Parts: sequence; structure tokens; C-alpha cells
Amino acid sequence: MELLKEAEDFENMKMSHMTTSDRVKASREGKRLVLALNAVFKETKDPEIMAAMKRVTEKKKKIEKRLMGLPPEARD
Repeated sequence: MELLKEAEDFENMKMSHMTTSDRVKASREGKRLVLALNAVFKETKDPEIMAAMKRVTEKKKKIEKRLMGLPPEARD
């Protein structure tokens, strides 16, 4: 399945030396993948798809955490 291959590529993507623009693109790609996998999962209920969705979501959260930076309280 092509979506699972894209999800695997997303998971294996290097995060070092990413510009802010790269992080935004990666975050959007992660969202697209999760929504596409979710649509397929609703029909098939395949546990492999759910596992891939969880892994992509985890990677997406790491990217978004880096995009947001430190919260204002922590900067003092």
C-alpha cells in the first residue's frame, strides 16, 4: 500500500538541520498522512494502519514541539 510506504518514509525522515519552513512542510505532510490513513482505517480496521498512524502522529508532535519553541514561562 502506497500510504504505508509514505508513512514509513515520513518516520525515517531526518530532523536535524531542518529550517522552519521545512518543519512547517513536514508538519503539514504528517497531518495529510494521518488523515489519509484514518480514512483507510475506518473502512478496513487494519491494526497495521493504526500502528502507522500512531508512529506518524508521534513524529509530527516532535516536529510541532520544535516549531512552537519554549513556552513564555520557561523563557524567564
